[in-house]
Amino acid sequence: MTNRREVMTGAFAVLWQAAASAQNQAGPAPVFKHELPNVNMDNWEVTVSVVDYAPGRVGQAHRHAGFVLAYVMQGTVITKISGQPETAYTLGQMFYEAPGSTHEVSKNGSATEPAKLLAMIFAPKGARLTVPVQ
Repeated sequence: MTNRREVMTGAFAVLWQAAASAQNQAGPAPVFKHELPNVNMDNWEVTVSVVDYAPGRVGQAHRHAGFVLAYVMQGTVITKISGQPETAYTLGQMFYEAPGSTHEVSKNGSATEPAKLLAMIFAPKGARLTVPVQ
């Protein structure tokens, strides 16, 4: 059985590797700090995915089963999370999606260059990770 510490350690190891890679490309990695939700993470897991944004890609509105930490690995990603302003994130920057929030805008900030995110979704085991929103 995987405990909370093992899940968090694994996720942050992946993030550290991405930050180290970005640091080699763009100087010192930024510091990211955000409070996490007060949830019991028994029977939760983390799913880490690379999200590729082709030039000009615009994603549809969606929400996730738990909470998300996202790290920009390449290019510029423009996002709007419910209750937050639309923001452009670039290489080495991160954002947070709270449980129950809607990812209203998710798009590549460039019509000619690709973008890439490392998304860590923390959610109950077996949950549908991404659900489209109208």
